[in-house]
Amino acid sequence: MALRRVLGLGGALGRRSCCSKRPLPPDFVEALRAVVGGPNVSTAMAVREQHGHDESMHVCAPPDAVVWPQAVGQVQELAALCYRCRVPMVPFGTGTGLEGGVNAVQGGVCFDLSRMDAIAELSLEDFSVTVEPGVTRKALNSHLRGTGLWFPVDPGADASLCGMAATGASGTNAVRYGTMRPNVLNLRVVLPDGRLLHTAGPGRQARKRAAGYDLTSLFVGSEGTLGFLTQATLRLHPLPEATAATTATFPSVRAAVSCTVQVLQAAVPVARIEFLDEVMVGACSRFSGLELPVAATLLLELHGSQHGLAEQQRQAEEIVRLNGGSSLAWAEEPEERGRLWAMRHSAWYAALALRPGCQGYSTDVCVPISRLPDVVVETKQDLQDSGLTGPMVGHVGDGNFHCLLIFNPQDPAEAQRVHAFAQRLGRRALAAGGTCTGEHGVGLGKRALLLEELGQEGLDTLRRIKAALDPHNLMNPGKVL
Repeated sequence: MALRRVLGLGGALGRRSCCSKRPLPPDFVEALRAVVGGPNVSTAMAVREQHGHDESMHVCAPPDAVVWPQAVGQVQELAALCYRCRVPMVPFGTGTGLEGGVNAVQGGVCFDLSRMDAIAELSLEDFSVTVEPGVTRKALNSHLRGTGLWFPVDPGADASLCGMAATGASGTNAVRYGTMRPNVLNLRVVLPDGRLLHTAGPGRQARKRAAGYDLTSLFVGSEGTLGFLTQATLRLHPLPEATAATTATFPSVRAAVSCTVQVLQAAVPVARIEFLDEVMVGACSRFSGLELPVAATLLLELHGSQHGLAEQQRQAEEIVRLNGGSSLAWAEEPEERGRLWAMRHSAWYAALALRPGCQGYSTDVCVPISRLPDVVVETKQDLQDSGLTGPMVGHVGDGNFHCLLIFNPQDPAEAQRVHAFAQRLGRRALAAGGTCTGEHGVGLGKRALLLEELGQEGLDTLRRIKAALDPHNLMNPGKVL
């Protein structure tokens, strides 16, 4: 309870235990079973607790029941039933979120959509694919093997693609290929009352459109608060002819981040450019078994033709040298590149290994590229002054970086320092003209910062949109707003 209080997790989450604020109506669970069958409904405590949290530090808040629909018609029937009975609904994909987005803070029914896992339509000529919510990014790219196409948005975790759309995910490739938002062409959404909406019209997959309000973008990043994303039509990209990756170490954090800015200003078409501070590099080296110098580091990856890649490498090497960076040894074989990115993707677990038995809180912000060096250096100093274990890592090519805060949940004073630091970081990003979250979403933890970011009128506008689509506040209540 002390941890919950100092981290600002009062309100609905602070009051709620494992019981719903309002019990389910009589015979309601039987009505759920009538829709999807007995084996696809569970009220077992272990199952409910499994679905009551993600990978964040927010306290588990289990739903009252979990259902596994296997077709969109079942999702519609279940939603209509919950709507009539005024029962809260929480969508669930793979549970890999980082801001408590699946925690059932008001109880109700968790819709686990993982069994809806069809790749419904693939058009190689149109560079598009339509997937159900149980399809993960790795499963899709495995399905695409041999086609010459891939889906590049990579948040690290093997998240569900509809879940990635719901949170507006991005990741290491966003600097070249964009976040989820420009890569979603259409969504099939079950609204809170069970009605079906195609955000760009049924069956449409145009690569651009200027017809009416952009409903697709409204639902991308809505974090399950407006409806269930039961199908997504996604933009695919050609696999590059050639790929090369490397690491560069620098004498300081400022030098590494300034190099990033100069690489972008020079229009070097990097596919990935990732920053790790010396604490993160040391943790990743020990965890993955790779021997890297313990210094501020950039991981760069270039995509292109064989001829074009050589020129990109020359440009990158020159800019790194001008910023005091190390000489570059390029990895072009898939196995060698795979080891580098496996190390990067293990950053969360490497950070946790710095203090075994402790808990982690990953927070992210995004700022304009021009402000990135100052904000990163100020944040690094704040971490040191606060006495916190918080390795830094970031998709700095688009101004997004993370602090992985490792702390003892039984130490209220340390937990309070974590909470205070996270609030200062969010406000530092806002003061620099940035956002309090670049990719994790608002969820439970950043609602106060959202008000500061949008202002009262902006937040009121969001509430009016929410009320128009979900007048009884049944879709994932307690999140975002």
